[in-house]
Amino acid sequence: QVQLVESGGGLVQAGDSLRLSCAASGRTFSRYGVGWFRQAPGKEREFVAAITWRLGTTNYADSVKGRFTISRDNAKNTVYLQMNSLKPEDTGVYYCARYYSGTHYYTESYDYWGQGTQVTVSS
Repeated sequence: QVQLVESGGGLVQAGDSLRLSCAASGRTFSRYGVGWFRQAPGKEREFVAAITWRLGTTNYADSVKGRFTISRDNAKNTVYLQMNSLKPEDTGVYYCARYYSGTHYYTESYDYWGQGTQVTVSS
């Protein structure tokens, strides 16, 4: 069984930065890609960023490209999401998930999810 635990969310002002962490249990976690998604109230969960396990190749949603950076420390079984220049529209619950199969920006491509961490950006 894999467990993912997100942390690092909070209330910040526009232009501030936050770093989210996704800590995973399980020795084979480092062999899986990981994605970050977010969900704003009343909206569907949307893709934010993903990183592969082998080469560390990254992908980003257009809305966060140039502001967010996903990275991983396999020795610590942890994936990070550095978020800079935050905007009010970045507000939502952020989830990390383990990639299973398929297209990286679909929620259906991920099999294990964390409980989420709230990010609120005030204007």
